[in-house]
Amino acid sequence: MKFTLSWLKDHLETEASVDALAEGLTRIGLEVEGVEDKAKLLAPFTIAYVVSAVQHPNADRLRVCMVDTGAGDPVQVVCGAPNARAGMKSVFSPAGTYIPGKNITLSVGTIRGVESHGMLCSAAELELSEDHDGIIDLPADAPVGVPYATWAGLGDPVLDIAITPNRSDCLGVHGVARDLAAAGLGQLKGGAVAPITGAFPCPVGVTLDFGDTPSLCPAFGLRLVRGVKNGPSPEWMQAKLRAIGLRPINALVDITNYLTFDRGRPLHVFDAAKVHGDLTVRRAREGESLLALDGRTYELDPSMCVIADGNGVESLAGIMGGEASGCSEETVDVLIESALWEPLAIAQTGRKLGINSDARYRFERGVDPAFMLPGLELATKLVLDLCGGTPSEIVVAGTVPEPHRSIAFPVSEVKRLAGIDPTEDEIRQVLTALGFALSGAAPVLTAVAPSWRPDIEGKADLVEEVMRILGVDRVPSTPLPKSADVTRPVLTLIQTRTRRAKRILAVRGFVEAVTWSFVAKPVAEAFGGGAPALALANPISTDMSDMRPSLLPGLLLAAQRNADRGYDDVALFEVGQVFRGARPSDQFVAAGGVRRGTAGVGGTGRHWQGKAAPVGVFDAKADALALLDSLGARVDRMQIVPGGPSWFHPGRSGTIQLGPQNVIGHFGEFHPATLETLDVEGPLAGFEIILDAIPVPRARPTRTKPPLDLTTLQPVRRDFAFVVDRSVEAGKIVRAAQGADKNLIVATTVFDLFEGAAIGVDKKSVAIEVTIQPAERTLTDEEIDTICKRVISQVAKATGGVLRT
Repeated sequence: MKFTLSWLKDHLETEASVDALAEGLTRIGLEVEGVEDKAKLLAPFTIAYVVSAVQHPNADRLRVCMVDTGAGDPVQVVCGAPNARAGMKSVFSPAGTYIPGKNITLSVGTIRGVESHGMLCSAAELELSEDHDGIIDLPADAPVGVPYATWAGLGDPVLDIAITPNRSDCLGVHGVARDLAAAGLGQLKGGAVAPITGAFPCPVGVTLDFGDTPSLCPAFGLRLVRGVKNGPSPEWMQAKLRAIGLRPINALVDITNYLTFDRGRPLHVFDAAKVHGDLTVRRAREGESLLALDGRTYELDPSMCVIADGNGVESLAGIMGGEASGCSEETVDVLIESALWEPLAIAQTGRKLGINSDARYRFERGVDPAFMLPGLELATKLVLDLCGGTPSEIVVAGTVPEPHRSIAFPVSEVKRLAGIDPTEDEIRQVLTALGFALSGAAPVLTAVAPSWRPDIEGKADLVEEVMRILGVDRVPSTPLPKSADVTRPVLTLIQTRTRRAKRILAVRGFVEAVTWSFVAKPVAEAFGGGAPALALANPISTDMSDMRPSLLPGLLLAAQRNADRGYDDVALFEVGQVFRGARPSDQFVAAGGVRRGTAGVGGTGRHWQGKAAPVGVFDAKADALALLDSLGARVDRMQIVPGGPSWFHPGRSGTIQLGPQNVIGHFGEFHPATLETLDVEGPLAGFEIILDAIPVPRARPTRTKPPLDLTTLQPVRRDFAFVVDRSVEAGKIVRAAQGADKNLIVATTVFDLFEGAAIGVDKKSVAIEVTIQPAERTLTDEEIDTICKRVISQVAKATGGVLRT
């Protein structure tokens, strides 16, 4: 919502500065988003006299002007405006000046071999209008050397405030002034509108015809004004409209735009000569359309309210008028309409048709019903003042509602809800200034909300009004009481896991990505999704038609987009929701990551010490296990089963599980068919862990960390090489060796793999290192040998392997 300072002073008698008004507006809940001061912006631009203007020696359309700026010797300026001539006065900007209309800063330049030390400006270059056909031509009495903004009266700051959806009363300058007056920043000027007596009955009737359907128009007022002379609106009105970004059109249209922003009352004017018969307010019929004032044709349906005459639809009610009945300079008789519309119907129609007009913006939030007829009277007065004419009597269809919401208001609620304790007189003064009717006495007042405040529903709303006007700064700062108990964790387990997962993946060289929760149906089907229950009813696009069953497709597509732009080696991760069904229990939090090219854990790209290997299944496995370990999961107890879902390569992937019923995640290289479906190029490897599937850690009896247990005894390491069938998993050997002595064996790792004819066909040799950590005393050789025999025995029993000799 924009308005100028002078416009505000039309309704508010105040001596407050712009800064004080801006601070006051923000304090009472009307946040000032910006203050535009033309006087400051245009300060370098001065009035100058063109001493001479001769033809440029090297260009037909340029003139070389000598310009008297009032600050010394004349300045040479090269000008291309067709109206540049000797003896005229215009607006001059020297080198170093910022030109707002062109978004450039002037410098001394050479144009076709002639130096230019400034510019003679057009109105468009100063953002005063759209006129760029020539430079500004000032009257002969304009004083040379004086700042143009000062002489032209452009020192009128424009305030831009943010209006919350519930404050429709402040979508007019008068409503803003009322709030400022209540806050003590001025005196509200009288807002009463004197009625205008009609000279004859209105010859055009109005009918509300909604049949058996709910009415979309509670009341409709209409008046005819004969003998108007339409033309440009006065300069004061044009200046106000231009200041807030509206283009002046003609007096009749400008009046309706002015009242929309001045009083928050949208109206519409019809050229009476173009209206055939009486008006009917009704629902649109199937197949009807309207060529609107914006030049576009809109297809209508019965959910939309229209104003129609004998020839059909003339206007889209409360949103935009039709071009067929629009006013022009030839308009002689004009119909002025002021009506009330159903806010929900206006919002739905505007959304369906994609129209965002100033009228829609106000009607869908609710306008003051009591100002419907006064607004019509005020519009009539402006038409008579600016265009002349003779008004008819007003014809009204329907009934203007009179909302009287009586609220019992215990004054003690202000202290209970807001923490401030104003006197009863202060409360009365604030509410009365805002337009509330009060009766009764403390401890309980009775308040009736004014017609322009549809947002007031209960006593808490009244407390809010008192608090914002008296000032939030009056609310005392009260520290929260300290509890003697030990504070409990605020975050849930899944929240803690989410944050920790992001940190560990970032540490491992991944970059976080945030991708859409929607994917195309073929992509969803490729990753186990695509069920009808997960299809969106109203997708943004065909590429976002289904909820994602996995984080991996979004990450794969993001990696490809990076590769398309030259970043081949990327590692991306995401922690977010995945959807396996339509029920709440089918929604999970997952952590996924993909590596592309040579973006392994040890670094990316080529290096002089050796060739960089492409990412593979073991990179993804390392990432998945590192993530699980950082989340406190017992990785040593988890099973890693070869193979995974269909989107992974069957021979280069694995599944992490705690039994077949509790699958925690998958890792591996991606299947070529999956990459082809997504139009993605490899090499690519990735993983996905379902954070919800990780077992809940066992609760400890205390939150205190256990004491650090360090042994001074030297660990003992022994190497074993077992010959097993090629089908035996290395993990099976590791688990068997680890179980030989769970107290003393603290680590078991694979360090070598050998296959060849020397050990037999379909055989392999797997070498492991077993770390034995004494706890209480140094182990004897016999005790170590006993443990080693148990390792050999356990591995033989679990895998059929024999010790390689």
